[in-house]
This record gives sequence, C-alpha cells and structure tokens, in this order.
Amino acid sequence: MTVETNWAGNHTYRAERLHRPTTLEQVQEIVATAPRIRVLGSRHSFTGIADSAELLSLEAVHAAATSLAGIDVDLEAGTVSLGGGVRYGELAEVLRDAGAALHNLASLPHISVAGAVATATHGSGVVNGNLATAVAAMELVTSSGEIVRVSRGDADFDGMVVGLGALGAVTRLTLDIEPAFEVEQRVFEGLTWDAVHEHFDEITGCGYSVSLFTLLGDDVEMVWVKNRPDQGGAPEGDLFGAVPAAVDRNPVIGLDPTPCTPQLGRPGLWSDRLPHFRMGFTPSAGDEIQSEYLIPHGSTVAALQAVRSLAERIRPLLLACEIRTVAADRLWMSTAYDRASVALHFTWKPAPPAVEDVLVDLERALSQFAARPHWGKVFRTDAAGIAPLYERHADFLSLVERLDPRGAFRNAWLEHHLLTS
Repeated sequence: MTVETNWAGNHTYRAERLHRPTTLEQVQEIVATAPRIRVLGSRHSFTGIADSAELLSLEAVHAAATSLAGIDVDLEAGTVSLGGGVRYGELAEVLRDAGAALHNLASLPHISVAGAVATATHGSGVVNGNLATAVAAMELVTSSGEIVRVSRGDADFDGMVVGLGALGAVTRLTLDIEPAFEVEQRVFEGLTWDAVHEHFDEITGCGYSVSLFTLLGDDVEMVWVKNRPDQGGAPEGDLFGAVPAAVDRNPVIGLDPTPCTPQLGRPGLWSDRLPHFRMGFTPSAGDEIQSEYLIPHGSTVAALQAVRSLAERIRPLLLACEIRTVAADRLWMSTAYDRASVALHFTWKPAPPAVEDVLVDLERALSQFAARPHWGKVFRTDAAGIAPLYERHADFLSLVERLDPRGAFRNAWLEHHLLTS
C-alpha cells in the first residue's frame, strides 16, 4: 500500500493493497475477484467514503494513455469523453486547446472528475447545476466484472450519476461542453448581515458564480463575484455597501493570495477564474477539515441566523465559511435534488475531535431546514437521518442491490451513512 492518508491527512486508509491497472480488462478482473474494493480518486475527500480492504486507482490507466484514459473532445456533439482517473485541471488543458469549456468548476481544479461527480460536488451560480449535471453518459464496471453503459434519458441514469462509489468503478464519463468563455473576478469587502438578509438573491445573482466568505463575525468579510462579460457587465462601485478589494485576496482570510486565481477584474479563461485556487499550489489551507450542508433556497435567511447563533462555538475552529448557490437537478442522490439550494461550507482547523463535537450542535440547528450534508466532507448524520432527505433513497438502495449484489463496493462509511437505516 503506497497511499496512507487523504490529502488533508485527517483520514488514514485501512487498505493493505492498492491496484494500479493499465487496461479496462484488468479493471474488470480486479473488480470481479476482490471481496471488498473501492476506487481511490484524488484523495480530496475528508472521510472514509473511498476506503476499503482493497483500493483501485485509475491513474495508471491515464498515465498509460490508453483509450480508456484518453480525453476525446467532440465539438460537433458538444461533449468530451474522458477516463475515470482524469482530474479537472488536466481536462481543462485539453478543453482550452480545443476552444471549449465546462459550464462550471469547483473551488479546486485538483480533484478527479469521477470523484466530484459521484459526490455531487459543485461550484456556484444561481443557474448552475453541480458538476454531476454535466454528465451525458457514463461507463462503469460492476462487481461481476460487467461493463455497464448508460446515457442521459436511460431508465437508471439519474440514479447512477451521483453513485457515491456504491454501484461500481466508473471508468469513463462523457460531459457536456460549450464554447470557451472568459471570466472576470472581483472581490468586495465588508458586506453587512442586514444586506445579506435583505438582498441575498440580488447579491448571489450579480455574477455567473458568487461566493460569500465569512468568519461569522459582525459582517461578511468578502464576496467573490465571477462575471462572464458575454452575459452582462460586472457590478460597478460598491455591492450593497461592500467595497471593491484593492489587492488580491485568499478565501481563507489572512493567507497569502498567491495560490488563488487572479482577481481585480483581470479577464481570463473560464478554467483560470472559476476555481478559487490554481493548479500547482496547495489548495485552500491544506491542513484542514471541511464540512458542508445544502439547504433549500427559501430557508437561507433563517438558516444563516441559526448558524450565527452558534458563532461563539464555531468561530474558534473556523478558517472560513463559504455561502454559495446551486441550481436544482434530478439526480437521485444529488444534494440539490429537486430544489434550488444554498451551500453552507465550513473549512475547519485540523482538530477532528473538536470539529466532530461542534457538528453535533450545528447539525441539530440545521435539521429543521432538511439540510443535506456534502457526501465527501465530514458530517455526523447517519442513514436513518439521511433517508428522509432524499425522495429516491429507496430507489437508490434497490439500484445498489441490483448492480452490486455481493456487496463488493460496500464499506463501513456507506453502511453507517447511507445503507443501514
């Protein structure tokens, strides 16, 4: 075993064997014979969701430059096809050369595409669905070694896209693309909570992608506005009292902005502005833990008030709290399933016991809003609490039983948080 921890160092993998196949046939053989196995992506999860007795990495397939790992752009069809080991930063380079773009990106370009899709990871934007909504087709290897391919519109497609690694090893994805576009990024500082409560929709709708960053003090320290010039002008002057920053900023207040994407309205390609952080640098604070909860858009003000009521408990552990919007979708286990959502993200200091303790109070406060935890980040809610949050939960469990009847892709995390209610 050559991989011991996740990127943040807060989870140690228990697996003793790491497989590195170079062909699809090898993937099939490994999956069909392993008693318990999970796919190891870019290790940007903060939990044991990807842990198992044996782990499967698809990075060697990518390095071998086989047809499984190849990135194929089809401008006429408006799609790109890629292998399961590809990361967004790598994909962006190929799309840049082809004059194409994805509709959105997460904060980090370092994460694997398949892992982000499987956990419904998202960027921001009132009209932007999470990254999984870009999937037009997918291929996976089930625990029998069978290859299953589905496309948008097929009977099981909406249940399989956000699959949490429970259905099989995703070996290929096809994503929607569009013509490349530019983005200008500006940061505004010192937004009052009164302005947030009174003008939340106007603030989050003033750009293509908008994030609010706060330490839950007297005001919101920063509003990051990513604007597409081809869709309208950027905010001029102040933003409901928040003033434009005079220098580049880091979302983690007080840290060096060098690892961050350029701001101050300097235009650049979508791939160089939509993430908060640049490839080639340690993303975010690095030494951290993350949690995130998605609430219905209509509950935003009440939920923010509930979170702020716990500020004295939260603030000593907090590096940054980010607030952003996500459009509704129809993917069964997506945190934005059937509802426009607002994500309340927490980047914590690396103090696992204290964070676990404060999450008890935080999740209790957010439970009244049917808050759905991000699948790849730290949360405490068990399967009994998760099930009522997802209308298609029972249908997803049936899909798990059908595609993985021998339970090869089950693990302790899935049993506790999803499968055993």
